[in-house]
Order: sequence, then C-alpha cells, then structure tokens
Amino acid sequence: MRRRDFITLLGGTAVVWPLAARAQQPAMPVIGFLNSVSPELWGPFLAAFRQGLSETGYVENRNVVIEYRWAEGQYDRLPALAADLIHRKVMVIAATSTPAAQAAKAATATIPIVFTTADDPIKLGFVASLNRPGGNMTGVSNLLVALGSKQLGLLRELAAGTAAIAALMNPNFPGTERQSGDLEAAARALGLQFMVLRATTESEIDGAFASMAQLTGAALLVAADPLFIAQRDHIVALAARHAIPAIYPVRDFAVAGGFMSYGTDFADSYRQAGVYTGRIVRGENPADLPVQQSTKFEFVINLKAAKALGLTVPVSLLGRADELIE
Repeated sequence: MRRRDFITLLGGTAVVWPLAARAQQPAMPVIGFLNSVSPELWGPFLAAFRQGLSETGYVENRNVVIEYRWAEGQYDRLPALAADLIHRKVMVIAATSTPAAQAAKAATATIPIVFTTADDPIKLGFVASLNRPGGNMTGVSNLLVALGSKQLGLLRELAAGTAAIAALMNPNFPGTERQSGDLEAAARALGLQFMVLRATTESEIDGAFASMAQLTGAALLVAADPLFIAQRDHIVALAARHAIPAIYPVRDFAVAGGFMSYGTDFADSYRQAGVYTGRIVRGENPADLPVQQSTKFEFVINLKAAKALGLTVPVSLLGRADELIE
C-alpha cells in the first residue's frame, strides 16, 4: 500500500470511530411532564421539580430528557397531550396537577405516573391506599382542598366585619362540587352567608370580582386550582382594586401582595414529585412508593395589604403566623 493511500485510510477511520461510538451510546431516558397551565406562570414550581429530580442524580439534558406538555389553562386539552406523551414513549409521566393526573390515568395503565394533587388521591381513584398505591400511580398530595374550613375561620377572624363569604372556584376542577358543599357547611357553622363564583378563564375571573364589588361586607376565599395559582398576580391586583379581603391557598399569593394565605408548601410538593420521578427512572416501582402527604403548613399575613384594606391584625394572629410580610 502506498503511503498516501495509508494516510487517507487512517484519516477516514478516525472520522468513523467517533460516529460509531456515539451510535452505541444508550439513549437518555425521557420523562413526560404534563401540566394544566403554562411554563411562563409556573417557573418556581418547575424549578422545584427539577431540584427534586437532581436529588436522585438526574439533570435535564445531561442524563435525562424532559418532554413538556402544557394545557395553557384549557383542561380539555389534557387528554390529547397525555396521549402525545405516550406516543413519544416516555418512561414516566409527571402529571403535576389533579386534572393532569386524571388525564394521564385515563390514557395509560402501564406507564408509571407521578402526580401532585390538591385532593384525596384515594377518593380520586388514583391509588388503592396511601401506603401501597398498588398500580402505576403514586405521588404527592398537598391537601389544599381539605383546608377550606380552616381558611374560612382565619378569614372570619381577620376580617371581623365579614357577613358573607364568596368562594372563587373553577367548575372544571375535579371535586369542585364536593369542595363547594364542604365550604358551605363550614360557612353555615360560622354564621356566614356563602356563595360560589365560578370562573374558568381570565375574563370570567374579572367578572367574578365585578360581581363581588356589588356586595357589602363580603370576603373572598380563592380555591386551590392551577388556573388561579397561575393567575395569582392578576387575582391579587383585582382584590386590591376592589378592596376585598381574601385568603389564598398558597404562600405565593401573599408574596404577590395578597392579604393572607393558608396552605401547604406548594413548591415542596413539586420537589417531592421530582424525587419520585427520578426514583422511578432509576428502576423503582410506583406501586411500592407510598403517596407522600405535605406536612408543612404555612400561614402568611401581608401586613401592607391589611393596612390598605383598613384592617388591624389581632396580636393573637400575629403570633400564630408563620410569616409576616411588611
């Protein structure tokens, strides 16, 4: 073989070897992330999910791929988005809201699903029991739906002149009717009139606040729903504009200027979902992973918002608050 031919052959081989090596590398596992709203409005919670995932050794685009599907507040899009993730052959679906988890459950009985839900996962039919889920689903229950009566009591204490309570609720959210009944019973026990304001879009939220502005001495409870959490800045601004005392389901509302919030650590439930997702990618079975329940409750009062509403916060409640925002 002539020297020139040998060099040409060697050069060609040098090009082929790296390509062959790359072709032999195993493909990175793919996680499906299904959510009811939009990434622009979900940044802190998405960051918490990635943090949990990293705690199990997985980092997006380094050793795992995440396929995102966002319903942009249109819950009726979730079934098609779930089907698309299944078509993509994801290893696990992180269904990070109750409506998303319902859509994922309806779409597959074999692909593992990690949920976050504000409601009871047993009542929703997601799992057989909390300790041994038994199927292809497990996840985190942040218990927000169950806190309505406690929120009403706090609202009554802080807005002492309140005669009526309105609840802002999304009729498309699973369990809304049951939650509405529980709230009505709690309001009746406190001697308060109760009404439900239904909203599924930003314009309907505006309309609900316009209706509340016609009432005298009314306060507002904002139900735990992904649409409302995503619209937290807008809702807080409307409450301030109409001078309506309101209690919210997660701390992020109070941070945005809302009067007060009582709920569990919402971001931490996403972190825990990220941990479970990573453990399943690593090979664990969702049937054997107990459903996690949030244990950290946060009562936050925004003193600046209270002052703008002309409300004085009792010393007893100041002492009970986990956080005071000034």
